[in-house]
Amino acid sequence: MKKTLFGIGILLASLSMPTISSANNQNDFQQNPLEYPNDYYSMHSLGCLLLQECKGGITKVTSQSDLENYYDYTINVGEELNQMFKSFNKLGIEVYIAPEEYFPVGHRGVYHTVSNNFYLNERYMSKPHVLMSVIRHEGWHAAQDCMAGSLDNTFIAVIKNDNEIPQLWKDIAKNTYPSSALPWEQEAMWAGKVENMTANALKACETGAMWDQPGYSPTPLTKKFLIDKGYIKE
Repeated sequence: MKKTLFGIGILLASLSMPTISSANNQNDFQQNPLEYPNDYYSMHSLGCLLLQECKGGITKVTSQSDLENYYDYTINVGEELNQMFKSFNKLGIEVYIAPEEYFPVGHRGVYHTVSNNFYLNERYMSKPHVLMSVIRHEGWHAAQDCMAGSLDNTFIAVIKNDNEIPQLWKDIAKNTYPSSALPWEQEAMWAGKVENMTANALKACETGAMWDQPGYSPTPLTKKFLIDKGYIKE
């Protein structure tokens, strides 16, 4: 398959400025501690999180009020966040807050195409505007997962044609991600900053045939994939 439709197990959220905590941090891998302390802030610890083998300090959130209670703040974003959570819950997408030790340094969130769960880095979510950006970003990856036929497979597809994506986000993504991830990440970065872009895509996903909904006609490669896999008829 060409890289714009390549099935992968995880997608990482955008990077922020690197931060490093003390090795004696209180949020340890309580249930299944990793063998070596150096496994904190690594792909190893991230894998442990995604496979749900590490569970210490992780909190599931199912609504805006859960987040507000967790951080003791009010998120003034209208209905957008509530709508996204309604879609997550309907689609079986689970959202968790996890200690920063599980993430490679600087990563704010991750979506897992196998489990359809995504995880938010606790360190960064205390700022409502960052929280919204990351939830939109990871929610867009879930919508990309949906565009590849179903949340029940491990494929992920771009939603927008390349010429629709503002050059700003192409440039930022190019400076942030490896080239192999750019087709997905450039549009997810864009969605992370646009009100209701992700919420609307998730609503389209709820129909079970996202590609049939107005505004979500598949790109040529995605359409070919959907035909080859039997999701749509030629």
